[in-house]
Amino acid sequence: MSNKIYVGGLPYSVTDGQLQEVFSAHGTVESARVISDKFTGQSRGFGFVEMSSGGEAQTAIQALNGSQMDGRTLVVNEAKPMVRRDNGGDSGGRDNRTGGRNRW
Repeated sequence: MSNKIYVGGLPYSVTDGQLQEVFSAHGTVESARVISDKFTGQSRGFGFVEMSSGGEAQTAIQALNGSQMDGRTLVVNEAKPMVRRDNGGDSGGRDNRTGGRNRW
């Protein structure tokens, strides 16, 4: 088991420190980060926590998945590796050489 955890359903007011505090009750937290919109700076409602071991991560997942935080239900599970979304710079998979339209 990985020691990286995905946390969804976070209240938009939660800070990195609050996220770390919640998870520290279940083991040693290496890092806790709430993901923010790069343009507005507002929380996107999810984050990632890294525990010091896979066992601590599993304990935290079991304890916190489905729990409530400020009236919102948390979704806590093992973080999956980030998938590269490279579509070559085109929009929607259309053929840029023809402007994305079927000319015939």
